Amino acid sequence: MKSKIIRATAASNQIRIFVANTTEMVDKAQNLHKATPVAIAALGRTLTATSIMGLMSKSEKEKLTITINGGGPIGQIVTVGNPKGNVKGYVSNPQVESTNLYPGKLDVGSAVGKNGTITVTKDLGLREPYVGSNPLVTGEIAEDFAGYFAFSEQQPTGVALGVLVDVDYTIKAAGGYIVQVLPNIDEETVARLEDRLASLEPITSIIEKKSTPEEVLDYIFKDLEPTILDSYDVDFTCDCNEERLEKALISIGEKDLTEIIEQDKQAELMCHFCNKKYTFDEEHLKKLLQEATKKK
Repeated sequence: MKSKIIRATAASNQIRIFVANTTEMVDKAQNLHKATPVAIAALGRTLTATSIMGLMSKSEKEKLTITINGGGPIGQIVTVGNPKGNVKGYVSNPQVESTNLYPGKLDVGSAVGKNGTITVTKDLGLREPYVGSNPLVTGEIAEDFAGYFAFSEQQPTGVALGVLVDVDYTIKAAGGYIVQVLPNIDEETVARLEDRLASLEPITSIIEKKSTPEEVLDYIFKDLEPTILDSYDVDFTCDCNEERLEKALISIGEKDLTEIIEQDKQAELMCHFCNKKYTFDEEHLKKLLQEATKKK
């Protein structure tokens, strides 16, 4: 089943909701990165949130980048999303050792760490991108996104994100929701929403049983009478290509490029996001050197 996100309102337009099933998206990321369970759990949660936030964009040109660095052994988590909800991402150390908080519950917080920040960069193609940053709350990802929304965007937000990894490291279930209360909400509705969210089992358990976002929406928010507004197919897609990497090689300058040609006779570059390798032979590098020389 394709990964899918739905956008909805509830409680007479007092609540905005995004619900995602990103199982296929996260499984694709796992196939590319061959990560340990705790690494793909952290990356998958971040990819899901990034996909939803991309769909929140008000501009078709916006490029969204999320960076999470908590000082833990996983290193940095970097994800990039666009207004169509498509994403790419990686973790610095995909082979970080997995530990459990208790049987069946990965200790994502210890792998990520919480001595750092979550940083959101929104690039509209203008001179200066918007950059918002907030200290990490737990390193468990969902709480960290909720903290970012509350303090950097002054938007009260409930966030649930999860990835369930099977014994063969495939992804059994992945997804989550982001729910935001709107300015016109009354206290009774807030109380009902908080009570409902507090009573829920883990989001991956819900997704495993209620596979479609529509079923998850109905299960969680039925009493608040949700209305579905839009539905989006989303995916893990990488836009790397040879031309971009040519520009990267040219940008290192004439001196370093000459050194590579003389010593190595070739260059091999790998995309962090999809692990695709690009090889540039000596003849190709000499052409790029000519371009670098022209730019002096």
